[in-house]
Amino acid sequence: MHILGNILGEYYKIYLAKEGSIACQLARKHQPDLILLDIMMPDLSGYDVIKRLKSDNTTSHIPVIFVTAMSDSQDEKVGFDHHAVDYITKPLNASIVKARVKTHLSLVKSEELNKARLEVIRCLGHAAEYKDNETGHHVIRMGEYSYILAKAIGLSLDDCELIRNAAPMHDIGKIGIPDKILLKPGKLDQDEWNIMKQHPVIGKNILGNQDSPLLNLAASIAYTHHEKWNGEGYPRGLKAQNIPLEGRIVTIADVFDALTSERPYKAAWSLEKTIQFFQDQAGQHFDPILVPLFLSRLELIMEVKNQWKEEGQL
Repeated sequence: MHILGNILGEYYKIYLAKEGSIACQLARKHQPDLILLDIMMPDLSGYDVIKRLKSDNTTSHIPVIFVTAMSDSQDEKVGFDHHAVDYITKPLNASIVKARVKTHLSLVKSEELNKARLEVIRCLGHAAEYKDNETGHHVIRMGEYSYILAKAIGLSLDDCELIRNAAPMHDIGKIGIPDKILLKPGKLDQDEWNIMKQHPVIGKNILGNQDSPLLNLAASIAYTHHEKWNGEGYPRGLKAQNIPLEGRIVTIADVFDALTSERPYKAAWSLEKTIQFFQDQAGQHFDPILVPLFLSRLELIMEVKNQWKEEGQL
């Protein structure tokens, strides 16, 4: 460990522990960005230490690199089975150690940045809810419904995750609609409706042209989730497969949640009535291929709905 201290001490703030139990204490106290863990130690083995670290909620997120003289492939497999992120063998090469540490710290920072971006997206999604008097869990349910449908289509897990995290931004453009229109208790007149129909454009302008796949996907969803399969939607009147897939997915998720949720101005539709509506509107409002896929996943959909039901609702 002193050798590692000499290699890394000039570049990073480090904490050294000769025993595994002390290493666990230091990890809990200082919350390091990375742990380099020797497998052979006086009290606990490295495997015992990583088990303790990963079972403790305060340290389970910290990546661990094993440092050991054992270089057999089976030893490496055991290390990775214990959720280590890398494996450095002795004798230590200073250049390799510094490169591996730098790489994994970069990954940690990248993950932290992604988490921060997701929190911003969730907050903006909730901002649109409050502006529109929407319900508190609407955007969470929508994201989950969209994820379930994306998986049913057969999209990659990465693409499914992107849609899950982008869908909550679908109505962000409503923050640009005047309150006198957005919150009007009665029916909108034609001029007011024309203004209301600009919220997808506003959403696209808020989110688009970013150096982020997530935000660009969110921009596309905001722009297209009010388009209809038959071309009678807005803002552009796109038709059928000219509507991006993500827009077609989120349209279904959004309408399903709106219909099956109670609002101050309406009761929730029954599941039977909602299913009938989707079947009737397949090929009209909705993509006719996606509707049966969505309805085939209703058991999962209802699990999400029950998990994220509104406060005070049964």
